[in-house]
Amino acid sequence: MSVAANNNTPGDAGPTKAAVILPHERAGRSDAVGASRAAEARLAEAVGLTASIGLTIVHTAIFPLRMRRPATLLGEGQAEMVKEAVERHGVSVVVVDAALSPVQQRNLEKVWGCKVIDRTGLILEIFGERARTKEGALQVELAHLDYQRTRLVRSWTHLERQRGGFGFLGGPGESQIEIDRRLIGERIVKLKKELEQVRRTRGLHRKARERVPYPVVALVGYTNAGKSTLFNALTGAGVYAQDQLFATLDPTMRAIKLPSGRTVILSDTVGFISELPTQLVEAFRATLEEVASADIILHVRDAAHPDTAAQRNDVIGVLTEMSAGANAPLDPDWQARVVEVLNKADLMGGLDAVPQMEGTIAVSALTGDGLDALRAALDARIGAGFETMEVRLAPSDGAGIAWLYQHGEVLARGDAEDAVRLTVRISPADRARFEQRGG
Repeated sequence: MSVAANNNTPGDAGPTKAAVILPHERAGRSDAVGASRAAEARLAEAVGLTASIGLTIVHTAIFPLRMRRPATLLGEGQAEMVKEAVERHGVSVVVVDAALSPVQQRNLEKVWGCKVIDRTGLILEIFGERARTKEGALQVELAHLDYQRTRLVRSWTHLERQRGGFGFLGGPGESQIEIDRRLIGERIVKLKKELEQVRRTRGLHRKARERVPYPVVALVGYTNAGKSTLFNALTGAGVYAQDQLFATLDPTMRAIKLPSGRTVILSDTVGFISELPTQLVEAFRATLEEVASADIILHVRDAAHPDTAAQRNDVIGVLTEMSAGANAPLDPDWQARVVEVLNKADLMGGLDAVPQMEGTIAVSALTGDGLDALRAALDARIGAGFETMEVRLAPSDGAGIAWLYQHGEVLARGDAEDAVRLTVRISPADRARFEQRGG
C-alpha cells in the first residue's frame, strides 16, 4: 500500500517525505509482539504517530516476518523492496514500527540510503516536541540520551582515532565515540540531579495540596482516546487537544465542582500506547505519580475504535506493571479505584449504541452527552466512604462554618441565636482535621 507523491527536488523546502514499514510477526509465535492486534490497525497507529511530528507519509507497507534477521530484521528481498520505494518516492525518513538494534538500524540506513527511525526513536521524537513543563523536557532529554548512548556508532563521520594531546602519552588518544559516550554519561548524571530537584519541588506542592485537601481524579487511557477533550469538557479549561497521538504530555490539573458542591482535582495525563518503551515509562514518572496518588482513576477509552479492547489491555498492562514489586508506585488494589469511561459515543450513533458493562459510563466529550452521569458517578464514588456528623458551632465561628461547607456536604442546617447546627457528610480525614481544631 502506498500513496503517490511528487518527489522533492534538490533544494526544495517542501515537506519531509516518510515511509512507514510494519514488520509483522504471525500470531501464534511464542515471541510474537502485538500478536493480538491486527496488522492494519498497527500500521494505522504507526502512520498516525509519524504524521504527528509533521512528516508526510508517501509509502506504507506490511512485511510478514518468518524470522528476525540479526543484521536487518527484514529479509533481503523485503529490504530491497523498501529501497525501491525510497528511491521512487524520494523518501528521506523510513519509520520501522518495531524495536531495532543499533546494528540493524545502521545496516538499514546503509541499504536504503536515508535516515531510519524505529518505534522507540519515533515516540521519543514526539515526546520531545510535546513536552511543555521543565520536568517534561528534562525527562525527554534523559530518555533520549539513554536511548542514543547505545547508538553512537550510527551515521557518524568523525570516528577515526585522534592523536593524544601531548605526544608523550604514546599512541592514539580517546576516540570521538568514547568522548561522546563520556559526555552523554556526564549529561545524564546532571539531568538526574536536576530531575530530583524538580521532583522535590513538586512533592512540596503535592503536600500543600494534601493539606487542603481535595480528592484527585486522574484521567488515563490510550493515546488519542479523548482524555484532553474530556478534561476540557469537565473543567472548561483550554488544554491543548487535537485529533493526533500524544497531543499532551505533561500532567495538567484543574479544580472542578461536582453536583454535591464538593471540589475535586482533575488531572490529565500522558496517553499510553502499545509497546511503550520502558525508558519512557520511567521518564514520565511525574504523570505516573499523579495516577498513583489519585483517589479515582478514570480510564478513558475510545469506544468507537475497532481495536478498543486491545488498547484497554495495553493500558491495564502498564498499570499492572506499576503495581508490581516492593517499591511499586501503585498499590495492589488500584483497580478498585478505576472507572471506565467509554468516550466518542457520537461516532457510534449516541450513548445507547455503546455496548456497556457494569461499572462503565458512556459519554461523548465532544458533544457533552453523558457528562452529567459521569459527574454523578464521581460524586457517588467519592462520597461512598464519607461519614455523617452532627456539628454545633457558635454563630461567630464563620471560619469553621465555611470550612465545613468547603470540605463536606452540608445536608441540613439549623440557625439559632446561640448556635448553628449542621449535619455534614465528610471524609474521615477531614473530620479528623476539623475535630483537631477544637470544633
